[in-house]
Amino acid sequence: MEEYIYPLVDLLNEMSPYLLFGFLIAGILHEFVPRRIYSKNLSGSNFRSVLWAALFGIPLPLCSCGVIPTAASLRRAGASKGATVSFLISTPQTGADSILATASLLGIPFAIIRPFVALVTALAGGAMTNKLCKESLSNAADAGEEKRKTFWQKCAGTLHYGFIHMLQDIGKWIVIGLVIAGIITVAVPDNFFAQFNDYPILNMLLILAISIPMYLCATGSIPIAAALMLKGLSPGSALVLLMAGPATNMAAIFVINKVLGRKPLIIYLLSIIAGAIGFGMLIDYALPAEWFTGSIHQHSSCCGHSGAAWWQTASSIIFVILLAVAFILRYKKNGSESKCCCKQFRISGMMCNHCKANVEKGLAKVDGVASVRVELAEGIAYVEGENVNDAEIIKTIEALGYKYIKEDAPEKDSCTSSCDCCE
Repeated sequence: MEEYIYPLVDLLNEMSPYLLFGFLIAGILHEFVPRRIYSKNLSGSNFRSVLWAALFGIPLPLCSCGVIPTAASLRRAGASKGATVSFLISTPQTGADSILATASLLGIPFAIIRPFVALVTALAGGAMTNKLCKESLSNAADAGEEKRKTFWQKCAGTLHYGFIHMLQDIGKWIVIGLVIAGIITVAVPDNFFAQFNDYPILNMLLILAISIPMYLCATGSIPIAAALMLKGLSPGSALVLLMAGPATNMAAIFVINKVLGRKPLIIYLLSIIAGAIGFGMLIDYALPAEWFTGSIHQHSSCCGHSGAAWWQTASSIIFVILLAVAFILRYKKNGSESKCCCKQFRISGMMCNHCKANVEKGLAKVDGVASVRVELAEGIAYVEGENVNDAEIIKTIEALGYKYIKEDAPEKDSCTSSCDCCE
């Protein structure tokens, strides 16, 4: 058992300081960058909107499921199809937290090339979408009014979003990535992937076949790539994993097809596949291997031979405590809230807190809606208000990129039980 625990603890010590700093940056971006800036600069079927979408998306630590409702919201706010595709490609591949974590575990060259590849593939996919997909300019901007906050309220919001909200969303996937990496480190024979080094394209295609359909967090993919490289996987193939794994999954593919259409979906997938293989081959054939393997081997040589620095250990302890607090708050809240509201709408496709926030914000704008509460675990939106039009609610749900599930029994117009929310 110890041979599995030690690699896991070592990886956590390496990544935790950078993860904490990255979550702080995520909170700052969320609270101090006005939402209207995003919608203002993403309209128009031109290269400028595609460029802005990529630049907006790269530092945002959104996963491939969290980026979908965000992109759908931007599309609804007036973003062009090209800008939306650019945002969808660039955002999940990397983020402020994953860039810092990449530098800590895979080295500076990998940390530089990851956002660069995300930028290039996003620009190519977005520009191609604008050129090949005719844009319907009936997209009405819907930026909405943002609630004004004081500086200290924004500071508090930064900490809550970065260390509670974000940890609730991707904390599980970081832990899963660390556990898988620890298992790979011990279970996979040394130089396992070295036997395929004579067939780099085969290596990359195998990685693509595994990565595209499954969900993999941009940060959680880092320790997996590091562990596989220690087993002989080439740096170029590792980049394919780091790109294709976080960029998409089957849920994202279905939603993009619904929100944007089949042609933008094909362009989206081809941009990711071509970019992953192209830059993977560039790394393996044109760049010195030492740039990408030096940090890995240095990390491997340190495992089990020297203790972590005090600040790394302290960061790991803080990270574990924050992760535990975030999940306790999440499940405590879900268990304590009243389940009674005037109308219930069952929704398919919500996977994280970003999904929840987008549905709540979107439904709150429907005429007649007084309040909205979404239970993520149940997949239900509880809507209160007078003269709420069910058709408008369902239309809004589907416009956000989700699917309304019709119940067998008809919903009642009002709640018949005597609970606080209905009295």
